[in-house]
Amino acid sequence: MAKLYNFLKYTLLWPVSKVYGLVVYIRNKMFDNNILKQHSFKVPVVVVGNIAVGGSGKTPHTEYIVSQLCKELNIGVLSRGYKRKTKGFVLAGPDSHHDAIGDEPYQIYHKFGGKVMVAVCEDRVAGINRMLKLNPDLEMIVLDDAFQHRYVKPSVSVVLTEYLHSPFEDALLPFGRLREPLRALNRADIVVVTKCPSDVKPMDFRVFKEQLNLYPYQKLVFSTYEYLDPKPVFPDAGGAIPPLESLTGEDILISLTGIANPRPFVRYLRTFRAKVKILRFDDHHQFTPSDMQSVIDKWKSAGNRRKYILTTEKDAVRLAECSFFPENLKPWIFYLPIEVKILPNSDVELAEGITHIIRSKI
Repeated sequence: MAKLYNFLKYTLLWPVSKVYGLVVYIRNKMFDNNILKQHSFKVPVVVVGNIAVGGSGKTPHTEYIVSQLCKELNIGVLSRGYKRKTKGFVLAGPDSHHDAIGDEPYQIYHKFGGKVMVAVCEDRVAGINRMLKLNPDLEMIVLDDAFQHRYVKPSVSVVLTEYLHSPFEDALLPFGRLREPLRALNRADIVVVTKCPSDVKPMDFRVFKEQLNLYPYQKLVFSTYEYLDPKPVFPDAGGAIPPLESLTGEDILISLTGIANPRPFVRYLRTFRAKVKILRFDDHHQFTPSDMQSVIDKWKSAGNRRKYILTTEKDAVRLAECSFFPENLKPWIFYLPIEVKILPNSDVELAEGITHIIRSKI
């Protein structure tokens, strides 16, 4: 079966990958030669993106950048609002639903208590112009997942790549996971290697840096996630969970995720003594009644032992507004907030590196 799969993959996907690569090459050359025009703006624009599909941590790093820079600057965040049910420009507000703006912009807006302007628009140029018109006091705009949206000329490009999903051995879509070839990293001002394990050795950092072979003007940053204490998805349900460190081998943690790469989340849960049961759905999954039945079945299969449902911060956005989530399970579902931590092996601290680059271009 494996031989048949590999035969079909190379026969069908490899040629398509080559055609895709040619299209990407021509498109980038058209921007490089000003055949396709880039648009500049009166305020600095920071682009956060990646060269591979899914799971690199764009939203947490966008939140980190905003959290560091919004202390001194009036910042707006613009996203396309992946899988939202609306079109065009939509401004996030207190009454916004995640269906209207997407789960990630919804999360960003509420994480900053509405103090940061958040909007979605497929056309980033039109979106930025609309934001500046609505709020002329904006001093910086951060674009979430827009490295390939080259119609905007960025002041700073921040490109993410996962430590455990090395781009050096990957291939272009659809044969591999790369949106662009590795040489696209030449357009980045800062490359961030995300989700670094806690046991990475100094030699591993040096090897990764040598493989990237960045230009002298480019900065390399290594980051990791720090999981915080669980918080209830339904605060009014009155549930409580003990410290995860106090759980025993008799306890059950049900991992419920709908993200691109849940492996780091599951790996973290398995550092505790409780047994982990997994329910995994696709990225940005919109939960259905049948999905909730799967949750009920998984819950019942754990028997009478002490058990809790753990989900990610991103999934909690959709689950909290899921009208058919089982009432009897609401006290027992919690999410784990995450914080981005910049490792000392980095060339610069991420936010400081961004401000330094912007100042150098003024």
